[in-house]
Amino acid sequence: MTGARVEVVGLGAAHGRSRVLDDVRLTVAPGGWTAVIGPNGSGKTTLLRAVLGAHPHEGLVRVDGVPTADTPRRARARQMAYAPQRPVVPDGVTTAEYVGLGRTPHRPLLAAPRAGDRQVVADVIARLELTDLADRLVSTLSGGEQQRAVLARALAQQPRVLLLDEPTAALDLGHAQQVLDLVDRLRRQDGLTVLSTLHDLTLAGQYADRLALLSRGRVVAEGRPAEVLTPAALAGHYGARAEVVAGPHGPVVVPLRGSGRRCGSDRSVSPGGGGEGG
Repeated sequence: MTGARVEVVGLGAAHGRSRVLDDVRLTVAPGGWTAVIGPNGSGKTTLLRAVLGAHPHEGLVRVDGVPTADTPRRARARQMAYAPQRPVVPDGVTTAEYVGLGRTPHRPLLAAPRAGDRQVVADVIARLELTDLADRLVSTLSGGEQQRAVLARALAQQPRVLLLDEPTAALDLGHAQQVLDLVDRLRRQDGLTVLSTLHDLTLAGQYADRLALLSRGRVVAEGRPAEVLTPAALAGHYGARAEVVAGPHGPVVVPLRGSGRRCGSDRSVSPGGGGEGG
């Protein structure tokens, strides 16, 4: 299967009475990778969940021109797979069983896995180099291994669109690079469309085709990484002092140390700062 075109048109969302997203417009080309970046609380996770259909919203989300609101939930799960930032890892479940949960949308309710399901799971486990961990409990895996298992479960859905919420959260640099290398390789091999959130701006600039900068619930900049990652944007939306230098695969964000003479008076959020709760 090839990747699908994703269009977000006039999307708005709230948490209770608090408005989180307002008139978000975004398009991801088939087989493309768009990373949504932005300061904490800007609405990145809510945007992904709204695109998935897991958070109430206004506006339209279309996959290959078809509104997702018109697509039954199980059919939508065959089109889009979601890997959350903090996945629920069940106790007593092996890696193979966990990956097999991704086949649920492809078989009748309460039906046992079929031969085709088992083959898909075996293939995904092999591709993500999880074969030696297939019989291990997911709860006993390291952070990087768990992240690969979560990605494997999503890929077992055989989606056309992959939604990744902070796939490198809590991973060290080496494991973060391994996960993003894997996503990029699978995208290029299978033509998957990827829409992700990433808090590390340098990694976002190195791996994604396009970036969308979300601030206060709106997309304030969208384009190629070098067009979005600018010192002015980092200062204006992150309150960060930083230089942006050209790297071999995209822009690199270099934080600048302050003078130390105005302690507490400057807003100094690191441009690669932590996760996002809204």
